[in-house]
Amino acid sequence: MKHKNSHLLVGYWSRLREGRDVPDQADIDPRAIKRLLPYVFILDAQNPQRPIYRLAGTALCERFGFELKGTGFLAHWEAQSSLALASLLQQAQTLMQPVCLSSIAATADCGMVELETVLLPIKFGENGPTRFLGMVQILTDMTQLLGRPIAFQRLAASQIIREDDPRPLSNTNPPPAIMPPPSLRSHPRAPHLRLVVSHDRPAIMNFAAEPALERLFTVFGPERAGI
Repeated sequence: MKHKNSHLLVGYWSRLREGRDVPDQADIDPRAIKRLLPYVFILDAQNPQRPIYRLAGTALCERFGFELKGTGFLAHWEAQSSLALASLLQQAQTLMQPVCLSSIAATADCGMVELETVLLPIKFGENGPTRFLGMVQILTDMTQLLGRPIAFQRLAASQIIREDDPRPLSNTNPPPAIMPPPSLRSHPRAPHLRLVVSHDRPAIMNFAAEPALERLFTVFGPERAGI
């Protein structure tokens, strides 16, 4: 992990376990991670092939240009990365350990940044670790986005996170490069991107997810939270 906030969230997750394999969603206190909430999300991965955002912070929604709640986590990843991520989520649930993802994210006109995403498995009610507490941070100069939303991501690397022994997962190699569509190949950065572009993006909106996140963490039981 490279970003200090990633270390903070993983450390908080580890303290919450209190000898258990993973913490329960109801254990999370929003006051303890208040500064991180704009970048935090909750992922329902009961079906690792189709993980769904349950909630996402304002900064994260603005970064992708639309409200993420209820949308697919894999929707803004290119195809081969999506296949790898579905497998990684399942491994993290089985191992009951956090995963750190490194990815290249780009706007439709090839403004590029490096992202770091941490995914921390959590229980929901009586079920096993079917959800993830997650966070996304930009590692490089965010002015490269030029104020435009991220259109797609490509997985570069992944790592299982242990308190004393971070080590790569079995399928952490990035998927083979994919050539961009002809409309991007003339761009001087395009040969380094090699991603698939989707121009069908919702309009940028204003969001107010932090109060909802705080309410969610406060009432986090499955019957009362309603998510």
